[in-house]
Amino acid sequence: MITLTNVLKNYSSEVQIGPVDLEIPAGGITALVGPNGAGKSTLLTMIGRLLGLDDGAIEVAGYDVSTTASKDLAKIISILRQENHFITRLTVRQLVGFGRFPYSKGRLTRADEEIISRAIDFLHLTELEGRYLDQLSGGQRQRAYVAMVLAQDTEYVLLDEPLNNLDMQHSVHMMRHLKEAAAELGRTIIIVLHDINFAGHYADHICAVKNGRVVEFGTAAAMMDGQILTRVFDTPVQVIDGPNGALAVYY
Repeated sequence: MITLTNVLKNYSSEVQIGPVDLEIPAGGITALVGPNGAGKSTLLTMIGRLLGLDDGAIEVAGYDVSTTASKDLAKIISILRQENHFITRLTVRQLVGFGRFPYSKGRLTRADEEIISRAIDFLHLTELEGRYLDQLSGGQRQRAYVAMVLAQDTEYVLLDEPLNNLDMQHSVHMMRHLKEAAAELGRTIIIVLHDINFAGHYADHICAVKNGRVVEFGTAAAMMDGQILTRVFDTPVQVIDGPNGALAVYY
């Protein structure tokens, strides 16, 4: 479980995140949704300790992220930010191998290599593992970054807008891979998404953030409600029965 207690981040007298009190259950996918600038990515980076808190506390699996040693936290939480720009020319396998650094410190063992291969296979990158990142399509490269995070072998995986710059086909494939990772590998995945319909279809829980605060939280089925989504996004939303479940329509 991830627990946020009175979490606060001040940017100025007019801009702040929180206070936030939230419990995210272990297992499955929880999607963070909301308008642009709502604070979704900030909350995610605070959970992953890439951004400090001004007040409050965050616990992941009972560990306080502010005080737990980095070497220990890296075996509990892995995080992928939006900015994935490696300057050094790397192959897919070399990139995924970085996920093992908390364990190997750069000296990969046979066990590490097996975990790397498993992550590559899981994201269907086996035929591409010898290619350099700059030789891949955007969708292939994004899968490689997610494989790196999965190779870190943490129970909690934080992903900040992994569907950015992906077309519809690759977005669907990515969400299917993540759903499989949550179910088959036992991961708890927290993901920032812009598309509420992807959240409704693939997530188990949805957390709506607005003006720096959590304004709604519930199961995906409960959150796919026109009145709730209209309040969250400040625009009329109707939820209809689509061929594969609830579908949010903006008008």
